[in-house]
Amino acid sequence: MSPAAPASAREALNGIEHFVEANGVRLRIWEKVTGSPDGKPIVVLAHGSATAGQESFDLQVPGKPTFSFMDFLAGEGFDVFAPDIRGFGRSTHPDGGVTTQEAQADLHAVISHVLTIRGGGKVNLVAWSWGTQYAGLEVIAHPDQITRYVAYAQMHAASPDIIKRRERLEEFRKSPYMEIPQAGWTKRFASMTPESANDAEVIAAFAAAATSVEHKSPTGPHIDMTTLLPIVDPAKITVPVMIVHGQYDDVADVPGLAPFFAGLAHPEKTYTIIPDAGHMAHLQRGHTLLQREIAAFLKR
Repeated sequence: MSPAAPASAREALNGIEHFVEANGVRLRIWEKVTGSPDGKPIVVLAHGSATAGQESFDLQVPGKPTFSFMDFLAGEGFDVFAPDIRGFGRSTHPDGGVTTQEAQADLHAVISHVLTIRGGGKVNLVAWSWGTQYAGLEVIAHPDQITRYVAYAQMHAASPDIIKRRERLEEFRKSPYMEIPQAGWTKRFASMTPESANDAEVIAAFAAAATSVEHKSPTGPHIDMTTLLPIVDPAKITVPVMIVHGQYDDVADVPGLAPFFAGLAHPEKTYTIIPDAGHMAHLQRGHTLLQREIAAFLKR
């Protein structure tokens, strides 16, 4: 007799779209869960300054199913939510774009909505890139709603990429939005990352997904990242924290983040570097290790 398949293998993987009205905007939330969400730990994913929640964390690549971070977490037994912050994806695009402070307010509205429909409790929060800035503010403001926090690819004031962005500050200030051609979405896979860490089919799938949704991209996050860092005070973060980034990340590195890590208030903290990956680690060669490390931290 063959052993019975695990419950997660027998249950359907569901994708569910939610909308919530808050802070004068309509926010779209994409959920992935295997089977019933009842009793499952919750993960909320905070996207960066490029693409919205679904395009960032639920990329579907034909023949290569391991690149959806949401599918992986759902398979690990989590109820996973990926919101589109205002100015991104299918959420409201205000005329003035978005600031980091507004993004934090939107994230709080999303978390409050998720906890309401799930009957209370707390969420695990995983943030990527610029997401670490508004998510970090949310962890400080509402630690009572956060179980664990993962800061993935967090920038600092002297990040090589942030230094380059400062050269474009006046360009960013000209308009609250900018258009990015399809070829432009591929650049973050390169920078300091060797070609061997990338998969051409994944890059093409990401660029196509981004182009189909992000018809105009907010400039506010870039202005904040080039003028306001440091935004998050580690001494005010009072929940367990994981700092994680790719070996070749041009935004996150040990010299720049070691002081932040040392300053974290909570005694339970971990720093992880993913080989064979850069700023887009969840879509590069090291993505399966990144997934496993984050899931292990969330399950502690």
